[in-house]
Amino acid sequence: MRQARPHPARTVTLAFLGAITVGTALLLLPVSRAGPESPPLLTAFFTATSAVTTSGMSTVDTATYWSGFGHVLLAVLTQAGGFGITTIATLAGLLVSQRLGLRGRMMTGAETNPGLAHGDVRAVLVLAALVMFISEAVIAAIFTTRLWLAYDVPLGRAATEGVFNAIQAFNNCGFSLRSDGLTSFAGDWWVCLPLTLGVIVGGIGVPVLHEILREARRPAAWSTHTRLTVGGTLVLLVVGFAAVLGLEWGNEDTLGPLSVPGKILAAFVQGTIPRSGGFNTVDYGAMNEDTSAIIVGLMFIGGGSASTAGGIKVTTFFLLAYVIWTEVRGERDVVVGRRRIAETTQRQATTVALLGVATVATGTLVLLAITTGIPFDRALFEVMSAFSTSGLTTGLTAELSAPGQLILSAMMFIGRVGTVAVASALALNTRHRQYRYPEERPIVG
Repeated sequence: MRQARPHPARTVTLAFLGAITVGTALLLLPVSRAGPESPPLLTAFFTATSAVTTSGMSTVDTATYWSGFGHVLLAVLTQAGGFGITTIATLAGLLVSQRLGLRGRMMTGAETNPGLAHGDVRAVLVLAALVMFISEAVIAAIFTTRLWLAYDVPLGRAATEGVFNAIQAFNNCGFSLRSDGLTSFAGDWWVCLPLTLGVIVGGIGVPVLHEILREARRPAAWSTHTRLTVGGTLVLLVVGFAAVLGLEWGNEDTLGPLSVPGKILAAFVQGTIPRSGGFNTVDYGAMNEDTSAIIVGLMFIGGGSASTAGGIKVTTFFLLAYVIWTEVRGERDVVVGRRRIAETTQRQATTVALLGVATVATGTLVLLAITTGIPFDRALFEVMSAFSTSGLTTGLTAELSAPGQLILSAMMFIGRVGTVAVASALALNTRHRQYRYPEERPIVG
């Protein structure tokens, strides 16, 4: 009898739950904490969830609360979560394409990366590993050298910070071995720029990187997915940079005290990081309300599909923008780069986006209901940060009660696993009736 294949959504969910369980158990060991006692169960669970989902949110000071062993464990969990997210998401896409019929596989091969669509699992794993470790090695080397030569940090300590931050950057996590994060390096291009570029590369996605490398000289041959991801990423980078620079230029608590080059660098970093990076060179709690609103929007969009970033994903957001534009113009087909987007794909994008909105709204309302005295905007910021696995905070996370921390833990897990699971489930459950019901047109708008 032919054995049924495991459902990708179930596989991804169980894999992350298993990793979080193992991480929690290891963090509960006395050797993981810098103090004399073992950490509380909730602290270990929240931190393990944050690391495996590559969020970077923390209820304690990572630099002083955890021991050297604990820091190594956080790096390993982050690396495992990031590598697993990249490969599992990509392999889930392969499994989806293999489960479709011949026509579906041909369409998938035409609109996605052909090298990945045919199920070359080994190539996927090798590519993901090479991109990750090469990027991290370069970032670690630059960061280590800079700390050692410019800040007189001992070479061993500089190397430790370099490797740790490189892992955090590429995997779009935000843990730091410094209590003030990266605020002391706000104007240092040699520290901030490599880390930010690592966040960008990690947030692009393996399928897109594979196609860019393979078709570097022929951008016209890129698939619709790659074009949406690359184009959308560039647009969001410009929007984030311009918004932070313009709105925070005179804020004495953020960009105000910096020099002009420092303001430009900080605006680029803080305009990029919200899309799932987690690092901070300025205090997000001190930002203007309009800036925070834009950052919440950037966090919700996130990065590329099958990447280490969270959110509803760039392709989902810009595909919906094309859907809206098509409807406004009264056209019949949604066309992106001379390619007609299937109605099933449009429905999937709409479902993912609406489920994201519903999840964040529910999480925010529950957090407000169980926690008294917190403003709505701060609650929304924390929940959105958890859902998008951005790891940013206005300082509220460390002040939350146990139920509040559990809410954020759930948001991190749903935000990381949910979008992949929902997308896979929708694609695998696509069925066509052999009949159609009579058409009706309710009044809309």
